[in-house]
Amino acid sequence: MHHQTRSDASSPSRRTLLKQAATASLLTVPALEALAQFRVEVTGVGMKQIPFSIAPFSGNEGLSQDVAAIIQADLERSGEFRFVPPVAGGFDETSRPDMVPWRERSTDALVVGSVKRLADGRFDITARLWDVVRGVNLGGMGFTVDERGLRIGAHRTSDFVYEKLTGVKGVFSTRIAYVAKNGRNYQLRIADADGENSASIFNSNQSIISPAWAPDGRNVAYVSFEARKPVIRTQNIGAQTRRLLASFRGSNSAPAWSPDGNSVVATLSLSGNSQLYSIPAGGGSPRRLSQSSDIDTEPAFSGDGSSIYFVSNRGGSAQIYRMGANGGAAQRITFGGNYNVSPTISPDGKYMAFISRVSGGDRLHLMDLASGNVTALTNTSDDESPSFAPNGRLIMYATRVQGREALMTTTLDGRIRTQLARASGDIFEPAWGPFTSRV
Repeated sequence: MHHQTRSDASSPSRRTLLKQAATASLLTVPALEALAQFRVEVTGVGMKQIPFSIAPFSGNEGLSQDVAAIIQADLERSGEFRFVPPVAGGFDETSRPDMVPWRERSTDALVVGSVKRLADGRFDITARLWDVVRGVNLGGMGFTVDERGLRIGAHRTSDFVYEKLTGVKGVFSTRIAYVAKNGRNYQLRIADADGENSASIFNSNQSIISPAWAPDGRNVAYVSFEARKPVIRTQNIGAQTRRLLASFRGSNSAPAWSPDGNSVVATLSLSGNSQLYSIPAGGGSPRRLSQSSDIDTEPAFSGDGSSIYFVSNRGGSAQIYRMGANGGAAQRITFGGNYNVSPTISPDGKYMAFISRVSGGDRLHLMDLASGNVTALTNTSDDESPSFAPNGRLIMYATRVQGREALMTTTLDGRIRTQLARASGDIFEPAWGPFTSRV
């Protein structure tokens, strides 16, 4: 069976070894042009969305970022909110709006606020949230930022609103990592969760794959081919310092941090075939975890760190298995079809997102781990690299939409999908970072 992938022979994806073992072919895809700006497009209708309004923030005129517009986009992208155009008039966090006209628009929640320039050139972003139905002030918050920080201030305000209205921590101020390829240039990029504020932290004329966030949110592990073979490096995002973690004999690939940050489980071919090994996060000798004569790869920890999910062809086809974090006997998890790869586990341990081949195309699926029930979340056919948001409410993945690269998010019911990236060039292998303070 042939499978088209966005990687060419010099740009293997993290599933290349497994795909080769499954006799899938690698087809060349022409390189596209320079990286373009991210755009947000939301499609689908959720069953239970909170209708909300946000008034333009006073004092925001003439600034480089529209704080209210960023908050609106954040909340819509979550799939849990439906925007209602605001009532005309000037409002800020000191206002007590007349709720009648807002209720007439069937708005349940209202966000108002301001952006004030301080004497030192910085800005105060202040916001207040109202329960329109009950006419109750739900609280306010504020941040002081420089102009470059207006977006992150808006994202933190979105987090505040989201948590107040849903009871779940927001993820708008978290970050993502992904790989961009333009011609022969590869970039490991870090961006805000909405895809904006994207910056390259590592460039190479050799392939970069498999970015994986450390639990501290300050370091990223990835696979680089600078040494003319796959090796694993870690990079501190703030200090821009790199360290070689794994360059053992043969292949070193598919890093996954343990939830405590003390070790990295990776796929090494020390034994001649690809197996899972645990490596101390500070470097050191690897300890073998899986024991098979076939290929074991793509490890993913459960949220509590007690189990490792991984892909193996030990049963004759690519399937997902689970074993204890220290190795031992493995239990098969997937049984539908003959190609199930790229497991990622929700933070609460209830769900597994993965890629399953259906009618020759790779589609994102979700398994309820308690019942084993599986649901297809997409209608695309070239999905890869799923990654849960740290609050478990969204899944990010890479795919092709109308022949072009895209990073997408989807709600767990698949009803609302958001396109984060519509860019020229290849964009792939997204990884959603943890809840941490930004560096």
